[in-house]
Amino acid sequence: MACVTLAKRHQWRPRVFPNLPGTSDRCPISPLRLFYSNQESSPAVDKSSHPSSELPSSGAQNVPEIPNPSNGAGNFASQRTPRGKHRNPEKIEDIICRMMANREWTTRLQNSIRALVPQFDHSLVWNVLHGARNSEHALQFFRWVERAGLIEHDRETHLKIIEILGRASKLNHARCILLDMPKKGVDWDEDMFVLMIESYGKAGIVQEAVKIFNKMKELGVDRSVKSYDTLFKVILRRGRYMMAKRYFNAMLNEGIEPTRHTYNIMLWGFFLSLRLETAKRFYEDMKSRGISPDVVTYNTMINGYNRFKLIDEAENLFTEMKGRNIEPTVISYTTMVKGYVSVERADDALSLFEEMKSFGIKPNAVTFTTLLPGLCEAEKMSEAQKVLKEMVERYISPKDNSIFLKLLSSQCKVGDLDAASDVLKAMIRLSIPTEAGHYGILIEKFCNAGVYDRAVKLLDKLIEKEIILRPQSSTEMDASAYNPMIQYLCDHGQTVKAEIFFRQLLKKGVQDPVAFNNLIRGHSKEGNPDSAFEILKIMGRRGVSRDKDSYRLLIQSYLNKGEPADAKTALDSMLENGHLPEPSLFRSVMENLYEDGRVQTASRVMKSMVEKGVKENMDLVAKILEALLIRGHVEEALGRIDLLMHSGCEANFDRLLSALCEKGKTIAALKLLDFCLERDCTIDFSSYDKVLDALLAAGKTLNAYSILCKIMEKGGVTDWSSCEDLIKSLNKEGNTKQADILSRMIKGGKEASASGKGRKQAPVAS
Repeated sequence: MACVTLAKRHQWRPRVFPNLPGTSDRCPISPLRLFYSNQESSPAVDKSSHPSSELPSSGAQNVPEIPNPSNGAGNFASQRTPRGKHRNPEKIEDIICRMMANREWTTRLQNSIRALVPQFDHSLVWNVLHGARNSEHALQFFRWVERAGLIEHDRETHLKIIEILGRASKLNHARCILLDMPKKGVDWDEDMFVLMIESYGKAGIVQEAVKIFNKMKELGVDRSVKSYDTLFKVILRRGRYMMAKRYFNAMLNEGIEPTRHTYNIMLWGFFLSLRLETAKRFYEDMKSRGISPDVVTYNTMINGYNRFKLIDEAENLFTEMKGRNIEPTVISYTTMVKGYVSVERADDALSLFEEMKSFGIKPNAVTFTTLLPGLCEAEKMSEAQKVLKEMVERYISPKDNSIFLKLLSSQCKVGDLDAASDVLKAMIRLSIPTEAGHYGILIEKFCNAGVYDRAVKLLDKLIEKEIILRPQSSTEMDASAYNPMIQYLCDHGQTVKAEIFFRQLLKKGVQDPVAFNNLIRGHSKEGNPDSAFEILKIMGRRGVSRDKDSYRLLIQSYLNKGEPADAKTALDSMLENGHLPEPSLFRSVMENLYEDGRVQTASRVMKSMVEKGVKENMDLVAKILEALLIRGHVEEALGRIDLLMHSGCEANFDRLLSALCEKGKTIAALKLLDFCLERDCTIDFSSYDKVLDALLAAGKTLNAYSILCKIMEKGGVTDWSSCEDLIKSLNKEGNTKQADILSRMIKGGKEASASGKGRKQAPVAS
């Protein structure tokens, strides 16, 4: 038995879009063709439409009846209607514009457009030009359809491409297209030249605009008041009022009567060039010709008088306008408010503002932008707050966002910090981007008033939103705002937050030494000397001066933390930057290094101290010298002793020699004694004896012999009790020559003593 199934309906799609002319509509296939059998051919399907003539009446299976496509039951095969809003098919001109925007202009793209559109018409070309993403696409398409012979451009497409090219400042292309129009059988008209004059004027090329205007006469294009009005606007915008007067007279000579619009342009231009008397004469000439001023004329005259701060004349015109039953517009009232503000008559400006609202005229953004600065200058801050509230309620954003900076400063100046905070909230409500300068004013005033908790809340928002780092910001935070804030945070255990804040300022180029030093103090007080030293390095790289007190706190912080080596590094940095530490600071560093077993490091600190002329802490110096000698750093110790002697400080040699002998450091004692003899230092007899006894006890007879000879040469001791023992030891060790020399020296010394020239002490002093 054949299995009859229902297939999904198929629809043929035309090659081009259904909204194009000359294309056929969709043609669905007949529902009968959607039934098929996997065993029989299509004719068998036709026979199945009459089952009674082919099948037996008994024992046969029931075959479902195939519905007749001619009746309404055939709709079951139609597609299900998709959900949601039906999308409109994309227009052909939009597809072409998208293709030009996404692909390079090549022959392949041109062929694709041709395949998409079999026949072009002027409406389609105009729409493509209008929808082109940029002027280059429009120009390429305009030239291609013409060169390819797809269409001959008419007046409308020429006017459109000239408009597009003029707006993109491609004026040479536009000029060539305009002048080539007669070759294509398209006549010129005034509108095309007016468009070119406007384009040259917007580009600031006044001379070319004048040439195009003069060329109209050469080419036989009639010039009306429309052309003249366009020319006046172009040349007056550039301050060429004398040229405007000449062409105005030429217009009159041609018999073209000026209109009210013409005079409005002339008055506007003369006031723009600050030609008050000329504007007055033209205004009178306008009235003498029977042309009555309209609201635009009055607005222009009032604004012109405001430029010269002639508020009385402006008031007279405003009264005259109302007397002639010409209803003032929002521009009229705003212009008068601007005039009152310019002459510091804020009360009159506010009264006019209220009058304006009483007549049902709603203020616009320019009105609020004009009035609010005037109220701030007059210190009428309560009224300014009301006006601001009204502006926010109506959700009107001002044209100039600088008025918020003025409002913030003025409210803070009168001491109303709550109202100043409302200004910031108003900016947020109006979706106006807040800047660091706005927050800075509030933070500074909160700090000055001692309301630091509110200042910290503002700072949290500033840091969280990274407002300081916004590239479009026009106002920056002053040092008078961030320095008190940083100082407060550092003094109250929040130096980490202060550093995050200041690092954002660093990215904006701020290099304030006060803030740097506050951070160092804060980290030092909180026991984070590493962070403080990192700030110190940044200051060094940027060439920022460092404070002496900051160094002191940093060094003390390292010492408190038990890191004397880092304290010494900070001390060296302090010395390199020209700061002289206090003697107590030197002592603290040396003591901590000494107690930590860093004797050589302490010795280097001692050297720096002595070189800077600090002569205190000599008791600690003696300890360091002794430790150096005991540890075997004899040369270093002798170098430090030599430095002390050159600096006018004396070391206690007897104490050092005694300590070395007691601890068996005979070689160190020998070198120190030799050093003293070479420099004729004063030493007690007992010190000689101790060194000689120690050398003899250690079996260093030759060393003892050598130093004893030097002592005797300097006129020192000759009655050493152990001399005989030393001679015996020398003989015993085979050093008979040295023993003999020593015996004779001692014998000669005794004879000299017998003559009464003995001495109790051997001062080998200079």
